Amino acid sequence: MSSDGPRKDRQSLQYVIRSGLAGGIAGCVAKTVVAPLDRVKILFQASNPDFQRYAGTWSGAFRAVASIYHDNGVRGLLQGHSATLLRIFPYAAINFMTYDQAEAILMPTPDKQTNLRRFTAGAISGVTSVLFTYPLELVRVRMAYATRSAAGAVAGVGAGPAHRPSFLSIMRLIYSEGAPSASPGASASAPGTSPSPSPSTLFARFPLLKFYRGFTVSVAGMIPYAGTSFLAWGFLRATFLPAPPPSSSPGENHPKHKQKATPLADLSIGAVAGALAQTVSYPFEVVRRRMQVGGVTRPDRWLRWGETVRTIWAASGWRGFYVGLSIGYLKVVPMKAVSFAVWQFSRRMLGL
Repeated sequence: MSSDGPRKDRQSLQYVIRSGLAGGIAGCVAKTVVAPLDRVKILFQASNPDFQRYAGTWSGAFRAVASIYHDNGVRGLLQGHSATLLRIFPYAAINFMTYDQAEAILMPTPDKQTNLRRFTAGAISGVTSVLFTYPLELVRVRMAYATRSAAGAVAGVGAGPAHRPSFLSIMRLIYSEGAPSASPGASASAPGTSPSPSPSTLFARFPLLKFYRGFTVSVAGMIPYAGTSFLAWGFLRATFLPAPPPSSSPGENHPKHKQKATPLADLSIGAVAGALAQTVSYPFEVVRRRMQVGGVTRPDRWLRWGETVRTIWAASGWRGFYVGLSIGYLKVVPMKAVSFAVWQFSRRMLGL
């Protein structure tokens, strides 16, 4: 359950707005708490050459944080965080708001609550939020991926230790990636043939597609991630913090319902939910990161699932799909704990 006590009219505009506000606040607070670890995880997942020597160990994550801080200070640890906040507020708002609505439709009463319905409601909310906010996620990843040695290439100028890519410069770079270059016979085709459009020609015709690199694998990974996250959250709350029956009055004492939701309880349940969700969805996330930074490594091509999976397998075997998982736990567990706890606190403050 996402709320305690009597249910309110979840279809009202006032409820929807407040539900989205509570979710957006929760997402921003949680992402800010783990921003430095988030950047290091992206560098590991995308196999940034400057940070490969740190990958694979818990201590390596902290040494990577120290290296970034030494080179660029606090601003380096928060590189890409402006894009994160631009994305995470609408993402979390849509995510939690959609879950509220899906829960009301699929589980209108406590006896309708099942693990399958919890998973379905979570998956629906996750996919919906990704659909509307994915371009911002891509810009955020590309900002976090840029390092000192790549700074000049990102900006289109000579590399310099003080340069940090801006949100707009990354957007311009993505939009212009893979621009067709003149080459002998490039515009000529065999007589009587009509070649099928290649990814590069699709990018030329529809430049906005460049902002959706890795989108399909993101959706595929979001289903188990969001589904498992909300399933675990709902199941654990229903088990350890069951809501009082709707017929109970404030003065009644129900032994089965003595446990009351507290910030510590919300943090603990959110942490478990985050750990489970991260475990089942992590290989999808690694593939997604590689496809998202494909504009840096292969700007003229749309990297496909199979190609990306084969590249990771050839380089590192099955372990390649779990590179950075340790820092993933370090990041996701506190992030989900804070996210769910702040969501519940915001709901109580907003009277939901």
